[in-house]
Amino acid sequence: MPTLFFSYGFRFFFFLLDHELIHIHVEGSSGDAVFNVVPEIELRENNGLTASELKKVRQAIIENREVIIDRWNELKD
Repeated sequence: MPTLFFSYGFRFFFFLLDHELIHIHVEGSSGDAVFNVVPEIELRENNGLTASELKKVRQAIIENREVIIDRWNELKD
């Protein structure tokens, strides 16, 4: 589970054997979530994060979208 980055107190990471569309897992002190990154940034699963936390996570994904996509492609090749 390589960590890509930390932002707003959350850890953003991939599972190497994951599948499907490009997506990112996020973990914070109050829970975790999964966001699809393509074709658009979309919450797929939430386990305990508040609306304000999800907003911060979404912003971090927007700011790092290209890095996430590039790193996903590197790890999947």
